[in-house]
Amino acid sequence: MSFLEAESLTKHYGKHEVVRGISLSMKQGEVVGLLGPNGAGKTTTFYMLIGIVKPTSGLVRYDGTDVTDWPLHERARVGLSYLPQESSIFRKLTVRQNLELILEHTGLPINVQRKRADMLLEEFRITRIADSMAMHLSGGERRRLEIARALIRKPRFILLDEPFAGIDPLAVDDIQSIIRGLSNRGIGVLISDHNVRETLNICDRAYLVYEGQIILNGTPSQIVNDPKARRVYLGEGFCL
Repeated sequence: MSFLEAESLTKHYGKHEVVRGISLSMKQGEVVGLLGPNGAGKTTTFYMLIGIVKPTSGLVRYDGTDVTDWPLHERARVGLSYLPQESSIFRKLTVRQNLELILEHTGLPINVQRKRADMLLEEFRITRIADSMAMHLSGGERRRLEIARALIRKPRFILLDEPFAGIDPLAVDDIQSIIRGLSNRGIGVLISDHNVRETLNICDRAYLVYEGQIILNGTPSQIVNDPKARRVYLGEGFCL
């Protein structure tokens, strides 16, 4: 079983300390939320884990290996996949072509690539739109395609940045179901999203970041019922 860990991460922008000694860990098969108000350091922490932002100090470890200085593409090669909030699909290609373009770089025989594309189209229920241009997809369809593409490289962890942004309630249920499926495959999923209820409803546990530090780590129930979490982030009337 693989582990993703952060140890004492800090990030300074000039004299401003955005992240102040954050440590966290997760294992394969877990769904973990990274929550916090705007400006809390949550997004910066997320970006340090995936390799977009370099920490001022501290370590990021993957399976015990220090990957702090590894760029995004090198982390992807060893099993850390990242899906940004912004669309990462090729809008002027069809849904099938979006998958085939990634499969071409796997070294698999052509017939195996085609079978794999068919399997992913079926699994993510996008077979009926396989020949549609990606620019015409709904928010939920786009998310399904992005996650299907991410699975081509067989990641051990997928980091999802705002997966519930810009999609309707039915699509939220759909994406939550897909995330459960990823977890059942043994893939660890880290979610950073401002849609707190949707995120907590799918998480095994979550970290709450406030003023650059983790102030709480627990199950959704523990987070929701914690007085400090309610005071600084959720609000007194929040419920799942």
